[in-house]
Amino acid sequence: MLQPEDIFSRRCIWVNGPVIVGAGPSGLAVAADLKRQEVPFIILERANCIASLWQNRTYDRLKLHLPKQFCQLPNLPFPEDFPEYPTKYQFIEYLESYATHFDLRPKFNETVQSAKYDKRFGLWRVQTVLRSELLGYCEFEYICRWLVVATGENAEKVVPEFEGLEDFGGDVLHAGDYKSGERYRGKRVLVVGCGNSGMEVSLDLSNHDASPSMVVRSSVHVLPREILGKSTFELGVTMMKWMPVWLVDKTLLVLTKLLLGNTDKYGLKRPEIGPLELKNTAGKTPVLDIGAFSKIKSGKIKIVPGIAKFGLGKVELVDGRVLQIDSVILATGYRSNVPSWLKENDLAEIGIEKNPFPKGWKGNAGLYAVGFTGRGLSGASFDAMSVAQDIANSWKEETKQQIKTVASRHRRCISHF
Repeated sequence: MLQPEDIFSRRCIWVNGPVIVGAGPSGLAVAADLKRQEVPFIILERANCIASLWQNRTYDRLKLHLPKQFCQLPNLPFPEDFPEYPTKYQFIEYLESYATHFDLRPKFNETVQSAKYDKRFGLWRVQTVLRSELLGYCEFEYICRWLVVATGENAEKVVPEFEGLEDFGGDVLHAGDYKSGERYRGKRVLVVGCGNSGMEVSLDLSNHDASPSMVVRSSVHVLPREILGKSTFELGVTMMKWMPVWLVDKTLLVLTKLLLGNTDKYGLKRPEIGPLELKNTAGKTPVLDIGAFSKIKSGKIKIVPGIAKFGLGKVELVDGRVLQIDSVILATGYRSNVPSWLKENDLAEIGIEKNPFPKGWKGNAGLYAVGFTGRGLSGASFDAMSVAQDIANSWKEETKQQIKTVASRHRRCISHF
């Protein structure tokens, strides 16, 4: 067992290029495009693998919600034999082959403790801790001109506080730790949250003969994943080339009502704002249905309102009903961990989160962010290419100036002799 006293003295390392924090899809995409342009960099990753969210915190049945062409990273498409909606295992295989193809070698098990901009020198100081069974705890400080935040919006689980939950006595699990409904056969499960994760977990539970009740506290857009054999997302993107967003929303909702019926009568009230406009203005993603809604219509997945409090083996709802339950799954989402280590700044203060897509990737003082514009993998890929190109331009210009300076000194030295 490693002890705190096993800390070595901090090593200071100059990086002649950017430091990229995070080896998920966003970090890999930036690194690959930098590699293509021959710009040096390092990638820091706190886990022991790439795409740790996908590898360690996703359920077994997960597939990409969008067609693969909208989820591929820059400069390397998915294999042609992959299905239109790859499984999580196929997506992980794709990411690993992506890292191999571009010879990307992240520094694993290295956690960023702080990143601070040193105004005196115009450089970033990134302090990390490497946890190694062989070496113990090693501390490093990386000095660089550019810092790329690629840890994403889903770095830490969100676990709300509920009155009485500590007295519940049953199994309580975050959706990030959920793998399969097999262990819940015959059990009454309360799923807290009605986003894509909550819907899919409820569907998986029902398919494994559990009895899920899904908590729906607010309005939600439920759309079919496909309309007339075409991806709903792709259809929306195509229509937006020719129509305003409000008209695209209206068209999608009319088609959705024809295919799914009135979702309101089953406890899934739609927001007043259309799904695409709501996504653009509030970042709230619509649910793309892959079978859960038919289970809701048949009563195999029950919809319940908000939670008042928990008790031993039960939950009291805000409408006064009491349900006897065996387990609770919290499909309550994730949040960014950037504020915990990006010192004296946050993404809003330095200008990144204030800038809407497609300009939300660049801050001040050489700080960049990838995957924070709420546009999924396709948006992250766009961010990555923009960031890589911007850094490459600056790096090449600085390198050119350095060469000129060295050449000038060399000429003066020769003339002196």
